[in-house]
Amino acid sequence: MGHLMTEPPRFAFAIHATDGAARTGEIAMRRGVIRTPAFMPVGTVGTVKGVKPADVRAAGADIILGNTYHLMLRPGAERMARLGGLHGFMGWDHPILTDSGGYQVMSLSDLTKRDENGVTFKSHIDGSRHTLSPERSIEIQRLLGSDIVMAFDELVPTTSTPEVQAAAMARSMRWAKRSRGAFDAGGAHAENAAIFGIQQGALDRTLRGDSAAALIDIGFDGYAVGGLAVGEGQEAMFGCLDFAPGQLPADKPRYLMGVGKPDDIVGAVERGIDMFDCVLPTRSGRTGQAFTRTGPINIRNAKFAEDTGPLDPGCACPTCATWSRAYLHHLVRAGEMLGAMLMTEHNLYFYQALMADLRSAIIAGRLKTFADAFRSDYKSQSERE
Repeated sequence: MGHLMTEPPRFAFAIHATDGAARTGEIAMRRGVIRTPAFMPVGTVGTVKGVKPADVRAAGADIILGNTYHLMLRPGAERMARLGGLHGFMGWDHPILTDSGGYQVMSLSDLTKRDENGVTFKSHIDGSRHTLSPERSIEIQRLLGSDIVMAFDELVPTTSTPEVQAAAMARSMRWAKRSRGAFDAGGAHAENAAIFGIQQGALDRTLRGDSAAALIDIGFDGYAVGGLAVGEGQEAMFGCLDFAPGQLPADKPRYLMGVGKPDDIVGAVERGIDMFDCVLPTRSGRTGQAFTRTGPINIRNAKFAEDTGPLDPGCACPTCATWSRAYLHHLVRAGEMLGAMLMTEHNLYFYQALMADLRSAIIAGRLKTFADAFRSDYKSQSERE
């Protein structure tokens, strides 16, 4: 008797083990399984810079992030749809999460108007005018073929006045409801993708709680903690994460947007976060910085000119298995593109190995031991010199 073939779920999150507030599990989707805690390399304009998709996958990534703002400006969402969507366009057949574009609109564009409808802005590329509303953001993410869609929100600095923070949070919740409605109207895409809401409220426990309650009332597949990692510092961020994740549903994934440094990630996992994204491993690789178990190093430094050892002893990545610090020093100092590519590949492997170690530590019930040892070994360059 043959076995019936079952279709993968649209979105299913299962927690396999916990250790304190930390959790490890899996998100099952049509395009694959995402192991959590998960780190999503950032593919800003349809590419994880300097690394082929197959190599991103080989490093251990189950999901990557695409940027709605950048892709709507170039090559354009409608063109992307005509070309079959982002997955086929860039050659990545695993899950993709797309941000809503809100952060980039606030940080990169010449913002000309912000009102209840959305934001009107000038492109940082050519000065052309565009309007991004909750409905348009969701439409763009549908045209891209995103697997996890983010609600459109309004981000304000954590240094804003309490009145500004409260108003932005309230507007974000109204936009979240409109985002959910636009997503549900998306036909086949809504039947195959998921949508996450974004908690706002800066560092204020009450605002964060009100935001979480509003999002839960709307109902989302997962929930992001937004508005952090924008200059408030690790201590303040952790202070917020001591309460913010617990305000969100325990049976849904929790995504901390834009984080971060390896020690940020370890501390956030301890506080119940399941998903992360950050440009650090790729951006740092292009500027000559490598992440290692004892902390970041700048390969441009003269002390590496004749260092025949690997970037990170014990690292299993192709870069560390094949090339010396001296060779990488030479490539980076000479401005050779191979240097940036190899450094980036190593950093992606480092981040994914860290996530695997965190998952294993949670399963074994030894997360605190692992995290304390990691923090003890992982020092900034200034601390080591």
